[in-house]
Amino acid sequence: MKKIIILSAAMGIAAATGAFAQEGNGAATGMLGGAATGAIVGGPIGAGVGAVVGAVAGGAIDPPPREVVTYVQEQPMQQSVVVQEPIAVGRAVPETVVLTPVPQNPKYSYTVVNQQRVIVEPQSRKVVQVIN
Repeated sequence: MKKIIILSAAMGIAAATGAFAQEGNGAATGMLGGAATGAIVGGPIGAGVGAVVGAVAGGAIDPPPREVVTYVQEQPMQQSVVVQEPIAVGRAVPETVVLTPVPQNPKYSYTVVNQQRVIVEPQSRKVVQVIN
């Protein structure tokens, strides 16, 4: 009986996050892995706790590859845009900020905001690294 409950909990979480997992979402993948591990260790309650912990861990932003950072550092300093919102990893830059693509890796763009070079995911506009 306990195995059926554990399996049901894991399958329910998997079904709820299936659309996200197809998009390659790290949080959804982390949620699924955390739920499965939590279910094995702690049963249905462990599945729920594992799903939450896994989603947080999977949703963490990976730093860009070293070659992307080097490319951005070597580019001439663009005119800096001043924004009032704090620029921090994981936060989106405003739509008014123009992003310049990184030619070798279209997964990243960069800009200069508040006198800092910033590497950004162009689709989400989220900051992945601030270079001082």
